[in-house]
Amino acid sequence: MNICLIRHGETDWNASGRLQGREDIPLNENGMLQAAQCALALKSREWRAIFTSPLKRARQTANILAGILNIPELYEDAGLMERDYGKASGLLPEERAARFPDGNWEGVEDWDALRDRACGAITSIAERFPDGDVIVVTHGGVINSILAELSNCEIGSGKTRLKNACVSMLEYRDKAMRIVFYNKTVEDLVWRE
Repeated sequence: MNICLIRHGETDWNASGRLQGREDIPLNENGMLQAAQCALALKSREWRAIFTSPLKRARQTANILAGILNIPELYEDAGLMERDYGKASGLLPEERAARFPDGNWEGVEDWDALRDRACGAITSIAERFPDGDVIVVTHGGVINSILAELSNCEIGSGKTRLKNACVSMLEYRDKAMRIVFYNKTVEDLVWRE
């Protein structure tokens, strides 16, 4: 089975460069368009279900995908929620640098906890739908933690800047997961079997 990981569409905070963690920020107009374009690029495949983070920007993206792709089953999973960035959340890059010159953000969710939560959610989804492909709409931090874990840190957090509404594909076979491709936009999305 395949898991199509999609980062949510753009928000005003994404557009301005603000670090977005657990805040419940909605999609902006461009983000809604990105979600619709992503759905159109996914129409050539059959999808069994959509899983989403409970945060508004991911749910809105998932709802747009479900409507265009005619997928009746949509599930929320708290394990797909974005990383808690603590006191750095909501800050612009220059504000983070000024407030936390050592790079240690107060109250940030531990990396290992994020990775374990995200990978646990993805494995649970894969085991729930072993015979069908599913879409998972989540956040940059979550996707990057999964990519880092599956690539032995060759890609993912610290190395990969995920675009809004980008697509990464995982394959789950015989209780093992691997990356098929990652960080593809609608413009460069090419399905690989």
